Amino acid sequence: MLILYRIYQFTIYWPILLVATFLTATLTIIMSFLGFGRSCGYYIPRLWAKLFCIMTFVRVTVKGRENISKGKAYVFVANHQGAYDIFAIYGYLNHQFRWMMKKSLEKIPLVGKSCRVSGQIYVDNSSPAAVRETMEDAKHQIASGMSVVVFPEGSRSFTGKVGKFRRGAYMLAVEFGLPVVPITIDGAYDVMPRTAKLPHWGHITLTIHRPILPGENGHEVNQLMQESRAAILSALPPQE
Repeated sequence: MLILYRIYQFTIYWPILLVATFLTATLTIIMSFLGFGRSCGYYIPRLWAKLFCIMTFVRVTVKGRENISKGKAYVFVANHQGAYDIFAIYGYLNHQFRWMMKKSLEKIPLVGKSCRVSGQIYVDNSSPAAVRETMEDAKHQIASGMSVVVFPEGSRSFTGKVGKFRRGAYMLAVEFGLPVVPITIDGAYDVMPRTAKLPHWGHITLTIHRPILPGENGHEVNQLMQESRAAILSALPPQE
């Protein structure tokens, strides 16, 4: 079965998705320059992400969608199990947002440019000035009413377990008084762990937890980090 799946990937899956990626990035760039970046920076890539999941036979289930409201700005924080975290959230969260993503992703031909012009936020920790620029980009998006999605671990897990969280996303939430919404991703590690070259079919579950409000009952950055991490872990198998 796996051999047939690999043959399918190389003969059908990859050629179609390479074309789809080129078209998605190109159309996003064009529409952004025409002044439609706010909507096209989400809705066009959303279709692309769904196509990735569908064509690799990855089923995505979303729980807790009732915990968020359409049109409201949030800081979404999620654990980072693997590459398919991006496709699952992009394709199935159903809430307009911008990513806070690694600066290195800007080097991807065409895709990096499309992310930049459509308002995705590149995280650059190379210098204090670069960090300030990153935070200013994030503040600009949040001030316009846009939600952001952050992987507070910073990078994909090597083991599937949840690592240490960083403070950046929580500082933004406190500064703007935005609710922090934890998202648990379960199953993406089995689909495509960090060490894998190719994906495997499977099932990913996104659990959207209740928002945590900064300032409510004295919530500060450290408390937001602890409570959101606890919420994410609550929908995962126990970590050894």
